[in-house]
Amino acid sequence: MKTVSLSGSIRENVGKKDANLLRREGKVPSVLYGGKEQVHFHISENDAKKIVFTPNVYVIELEINGNKINAIVKDIQLHPLTDKVVHIDFLEVKDGAAVKIKIPIKTTGFSIGVRNGGKLSQNFRSLLVEGKVSDLPDAIEVDISKVRIGHKIRVSEMNISGLRFLDPADAVVLGVAMSRGASEVEEEEEEGAEGEEVAEGEAAAE
Repeated sequence: MKTVSLSGSIRENVGKKDANLLRREGKVPSVLYGGKEQVHFHISENDAKKIVFTPNVYVIELEINGNKINAIVKDIQLHPLTDKVVHIDFLEVKDGAAVKIKIPIKTTGFSIGVRNGGKLSQNFRSLLVEGKVSDLPDAIEVDISKVRIGHKIRVSEMNISGLRFLDPADAVVLGVAMSRGASEVEEEEEEGAEGEEVAEGEAAAE
């Protein structure tokens, strides 16, 4: 999993008035959980944007007043009208300890069902998993090349060493549905078609 380094400063005062003042100064109030006690601090708004407005999930190397801690983002609060980052909760991660985190899904290949006019429907953009930080991938890759019209891929079919998937096992991650103009008889995969052409050529030669 990718890492990013951020620096923060301890908040001298904790409260709504202080939090609003920090936001006006271009800072984001934050809390670090998972240690012996909660740590209230702030980071710059620009640094917050780097870890919020991205499809990537990071292990964050936090440096707070000289102390270095590895953490992940636990929760984000955005302003309902402006989408400005107003608060971030971080969770400290320790070597060998399992964490729960959402990992983005990355599809690979070109679905045979889509080639035949079907419509790809993706219900999940990320999946909730549990595992050690060292086992967490940048993304969960799902090969859709063999997904035909009417076929679905469920959470139960996900299998990555070291990870436990926490979403319902029967939940549909993605699938290809019939759409207007879709071919009723699906084309075979390219390798099969090429094999048939070779066979016909050999028959003609005989």
